[in-house]
Amino acid sequence: MADRSDAYASAFLAVISAEDSLGEVEDELFRFARILEGNDELLETLSDPHIEPARRQQIVTDLLEGKAQPTTVNLVGLVVGNGRARELPAIVDTLVGLRAASRESAVARVRSAVALSDEQTSRLAEALARATGKNVEVKVVVDPTVQGGLVAEVGDTVLDGTVRRRLEQLRAAF
Repeated sequence: MADRSDAYASAFLAVISAEDSLGEVEDELFRFARILEGNDELLETLSDPHIEPARRQQIVTDLLEGKAQPTTVNLVGLVVGNGRARELPAIVDTLVGLRAASRESAVARVRSAVALSDEQTSRLAEALARATGKNVEVKVVVDPTVQGGLVAEVGDTVLDGTVRRRLEQLRAAF
């Protein structure tokens, strides 16, 4: 499956590299992949082999049209139409990794209870760069289960600054 994800990611990169909105398409793909990971019903529907590929693609169009770049809608529709919806998060993660590597950067997947402003994202990228010693590109996913603070994953390193984690540390200290 990794080879297939790599092939799709490379093809995605070739397609979106020709776009003026390269970063925006990448961000939209990343956000959709995270939504797909967190929504079992949507994942099941888009993966259901009993639903015609054209119908699954129409669901993607209905969900994304007007909210995402046409390139994003087409790429997601292609994967879903080919029966690879379950692989989309891995494909997008590979794509993001390829783009970051081309800029000699690392990707930080950040989960936050609320959306971060551009300034907050920039400050977070600087802090993560200092902590990891790498240039860091921050990809934020709003996750209400975080409840406060944030969780950042850079490669295999997890930095957990959530309120829940701090409370667990306090409990352990007592």
